[in-house]
Amino acid sequence: MGDYDYHEPVLLDESIQALEITENGVYVDATFGGGGHANRILEALGPEGRLLAFDQDEAAVANVPEDSRLTFIPHNFRHLERFTLFSGVKEVDGILADLGVSSHQFDQPERGFSYRFPQMALDMRMNTTSGRTAADLLNQMDPVGLQKILGEYGEVRNARTVAEAVIRFRSQRPFKLVGDLLEVLQPLVRGERHRYLAQVFQALRIAVNEEMEALQEMLEGALNVLKPGGLLVVLTYHSLEDRMVKRFMRSGNLSGEPEKDFYGNIKRPFEVLTKNPVIPESEELERNTRAHSAKMRVARKVKGA
Repeated sequence: MGDYDYHEPVLLDESIQALEITENGVYVDATFGGGGHANRILEALGPEGRLLAFDQDEAAVANVPEDSRLTFIPHNFRHLERFTLFSGVKEVDGILADLGVSSHQFDQPERGFSYRFPQMALDMRMNTTSGRTAADLLNQMDPVGLQKILGEYGEVRNARTVAEAVIRFRSQRPFKLVGDLLEVLQPLVRGERHRYLAQVFQALRIAVNEEMEALQEMLEGALNVLKPGGLLVVLTYHSLEDRMVKRFMRSGNLSGEPEKDFYGNIKRPFEVLTKNPVIPESEELERNTRAHSAKMRVARKVKGA
């Protein structure tokens, strides 16, 4: 294992069971992280089985086991379809995506994910080699866009006030450090401070990493590479993520509205196997604080989809 602590996988047994792993099957772990799910999948696979594992965080490489059945792909899972095909795999038996953020990313001060480290750069990128940082976003985005991000992704109640305060701050000096954002937020906190700050930082993290756009592309790619009868297992931790996954599994698109063919028949590419999402039991909730908002949804691709 690497030098970093990754969160204990949530609903580990349930998600592995949901994949219905066959010994010679081909599977995708779209969110490798610390390798918790991947190792369990490899245990269930026979010598002819194969696992493709995605993770854009360079720190995850340290956790990759030496196993000829495993192909590690150091890219965002939004590119799932392209790199699956590039790896010589045309269709897969199952795809697992755990959308939780690894604890080591929060615990590394230099990553800028946490409000606990005011002197650190305001970064928040999952992939530190490309893309704009949270500081870039705060320095460049217009107030309407900022308000939308804070309201939609963080459910920040005074999103407009915060957006206006950000504009005033950057007119004096640019955002660079976590402490700069804390300075802006300090007089604006509504309710319990830690919860409020967590909502703001979550909203920025989602925007910086384009998490909703990436999830949309991953889901669309998953539908294309799953073989008929193949399983899609997704663990979400945010209401927006869960809503997107629920809609996609129900209709095969992001609107949630079923499409019809030429004859007026409703096209449903998935059979949804979880009428209600699977949630952790009390024992797991007591043991693992990160399990509290977790929801698992499972769908099987239907023949002809």
